[in-house]
Amino acid sequence: MNPRTNVLGVGISLINMQVALDRLNRWIAAKDHQYVCVCTVNTVMQCHRNERLRRIVNAAGMATPDGMPLVWLSRLAGHRFVSRVYGPDLMLAELAASQSSGHRHFLYGGRDGVAERLATTMRSRYPQAAIVGSFGPPMASAEELCNGEIATVINQAQPDIVWVGVSTPKQEAWMACMRPLLDAPVLIGVGAAFDFHTGNVAQAPHWIQRAGLEWLFRLAHEPRRLWRRYLLDNPRFLFELALQKLGLKRYDLA
Repeated sequence: MNPRTNVLGVGISLINMQVALDRLNRWIAAKDHQYVCVCTVNTVMQCHRNERLRRIVNAAGMATPDGMPLVWLSRLAGHRFVSRVYGPDLMLAELAASQSSGHRHFLYGGRDGVAERLATTMRSRYPQAAIVGSFGPPMASAEELCNGEIATVINQAQPDIVWVGVSTPKQEAWMACMRPLLDAPVLIGVGAAFDFHTGNVAQAPHWIQRAGLEWLFRLAHEPRRLWRRYLLDNPRFLFELALQKLGLKRYDLA
């Protein structure tokens, strides 16, 4: 069962951190091949423009409420137990739990040695967690990076979880393409988590995250790269959401 909140045709999983971790445990124990998308307002808006991406996200085993607006929408729909399942926090929580569960991890993503630095950082922070490999892909499309060579590298390491640190929608396309080629039960796309945990990119303080203002913090730090995402997409999201809530526009989950 994967109950979801319909946000502009994107199914956001009704979960909290503990539910997410329990679901990962079940998938790994059952060797149930799944992938996980962490979703923000930006993800929803990219899905709004890209039908292929929307179908990929809706086919995921979990589409976590990574952004606070998605948490609030689920709670407004009556699901009070829902809380934020933020990609960087999910990674830390699962690695911490893996020190007793024995889950094995592979890090795929980042540039200029970021994956290798992240592996070093996480091994120091969680010495009992098994980080069995890392790989920083070259600049190429998701389709070009979806191949048997990298599948062999990852499969030989025998991970239970492959963490994918590439930008949206590239990481989602890569996971969907690679899912049949990989033996690991779980693939999780966590976007900027690799850069956050290695200190390459500043992470918003927790109070800013809880207030739903992380977008403003990131915009202030990377205005050239992010202005279009936040200053154009956020108002558009509110407009489309109003149409959906007023029943003036229908969005189906498919």
